Amino acid sequence: MTLDLPTKRQEAWKWSDMAALEAAAQSERAAPDVAPADLFLDIDGPRLAFVDGVFDPTHSRPGPVNVTAIGESSGHPLGKLAAGEGWLVRLEKGAAVTSIQIVHIGTGADNHVPARIELAEDATASLVETYAGTGWANRLTQISLARGARLMRSVRLLQKSGFVSIRDEADVGEAASLVSVFLGAGGMGSRIDGEIRTSGIGAYAEMGGALLTEGDQRQEAAVVVDHAMPEGSSRQIWRAVAADTSTASLAARVEVKRHAQQTDGEQSLRGLLLDRTAQVNLKPELEIFADDVKCAHGATVGELDQRALFYLESRGLTPARARALMTRAFVADALDRIGEEAVREAFAADASRWLEVAL
Repeated sequence: MTLDLPTKRQEAWKWSDMAALEAAAQSERAAPDVAPADLFLDIDGPRLAFVDGVFDPTHSRPGPVNVTAIGESSGHPLGKLAAGEGWLVRLEKGAAVTSIQIVHIGTGADNHVPARIELAEDATASLVETYAGTGWANRLTQISLARGARLMRSVRLLQKSGFVSIRDEADVGEAASLVSVFLGAGGMGSRIDGEIRTSGIGAYAEMGGALLTEGDQRQEAAVVVDHAMPEGSSRQIWRAVAADTSTASLAARVEVKRHAQQTDGEQSLRGLLLDRTAQVNLKPELEIFADDVKCAHGATVGELDQRALFYLESRGLTPARARALMTRAFVADALDRIGEEAVREAFAADASRWLEVAL
């Protein structure tokens, strides 16, 4: 397959590692080194497994989640490639389905899976997605939340190599809530790409998480929240930790339309350098056309506080333990947004395993 990929000449893709994506897409397939059963969390709920983008019924119990064909419906350069068999969550008014788990395993080359989440008025759902293996995993998730609907989505990227590209497109209706938290704690390259529109009065949208990089790895997140109606709120809370010669990049944008008065938008982008040869890029943006708003952004990059490290070491902690403790607290700021305790603890454990190697 000939790929027509974005280039660094395009502002929105200037930090993207398309060379790593292309190399992952051309990699040879091999036997999987992990089984779906090893990746599902020990919580009750529907389970779906995809291996190289193909639904695996032997390790799945979909329940109310439908596996169905989904046509091309995105103009995004990567998202539009994700068409064909995918998964659909469609809940009627007031329905609730929690702890849906979807596991994606790649064995090489490329795979593409589309998904749609459609929640009717006052419906509630929570999902956990896990990526493992290798190759290029490309995903498009389109989300529609009606009045009062609520969705909690937690995504962990644990591929040992290759590349994961995720495109989220969401429409959040009146008084509805969308919270998406991502953790990049594998050895792959990544691009997390989001476009969220608050189309109803009092809508709430949140997209954030933590990217952990080491070696010569590169991970990136680029999110736009479009406030189109009054009294909306949004949060973009991202943390990046970079070691060795790796690079983590975070771009967060908030757009407030002229009639979207009383909007409350917050961006918090923070980077932590474990080595001075590493790099963290941060780009917060606000574009505001309304005059009655409360929007703020902050962006900082630094190293571990040497005085705090000295204090911990003076209390008996080894230097490695002190560094790990402070780094874990830095990352937890973003992962604490996950609402379900078992899921939050699993993500914290993933981050801790990464820290044990990186530190």
